[in-house]
Amino acid sequence: MTSRRAFLYASVATALVAICDTKVAYAGDTGDALDVDNMTLTFQDAFDTLSISAWGPGTRWIAHTPWNGDFGGARFADPSGEFPFAVQDGMLRITAARDSEGVWRSGLIASVDSDGNGFAQQYGYFEMRARLPDGPGVWPAFWLIGKDRSKATAEIDVIEYYGDKPGAYSSTVHVWHRDGRHDSDYSRIKAFATANPADMHRYGVKIDSDFIRMYFDGSLVWKTKVLPEHRQPMYILIDLGIVDGITKVAAADPSFMFVDYVRAYQFR
Repeated sequence: MTSRRAFLYASVATALVAICDTKVAYAGDTGDALDVDNMTLTFQDAFDTLSISAWGPGTRWIAHTPWNGDFGGARFADPSGEFPFAVQDGMLRITAARDSEGVWRSGLIASVDSDGNGFAQQYGYFEMRARLPDGPGVWPAFWLIGKDRSKATAEIDVIEYYGDKPGAYSSTVHVWHRDGRHDSDYSRIKAFATANPADMHRYGVKIDSDFIRMYFDGSLVWKTKVLPEHRQPMYILIDLGIVDGITKVAAADPSFMFVDYVRAYQFR
């Protein structure tokens, strides 16, 4: 009886260890601290050259949302010459400007195409280092979308900066359900009360099976519980939007957003 009980205890202990190991591997939760040295770099674009086309294939980025939806007060343009994308001083320059008919045009890049080809990753850390335009009418953003949009669209807005609302930027987590329901959580990150958006800053998000954590220049600024719809591969979008409202008439023409790099890391 003693040997059978010992065997049972050992079996239970082994099973518990296996379950715990599986949970750790699945969650990939490294806590609130950010330590990219203990992560694996899985994606990087330093924009020394451009790999952007209207719809692919064969380029790192496409110049539209994969579902071909525009938003805001500017239409997102196909790459042509140095508009809306160019390399300047070793960075990606995104330009927003009015065309000959007075219509705002600007740039957006997405890391997967309309067929789902490209870079997407479940869990990990995603970061953009960028210099944002300031002033009324501008609306730069760095965000993620889940690849599976069959039942809902999972969205993580790492940063949305409305230049006509200075002093802070918005970080938001959305789930847009196909039946019209909308789940979200939101924080106003008051980083620009002391920092200048026109300076280079790092904007990041760390995602695991439990939390979505937002970082500004490597420091945690907000976290929220992850929703089930965000437990899937997410792809990257960056754009320089223009507000679809009265303030767009005051936006600087042209306006520029500069992106030094985009990186993604996986938990080891």
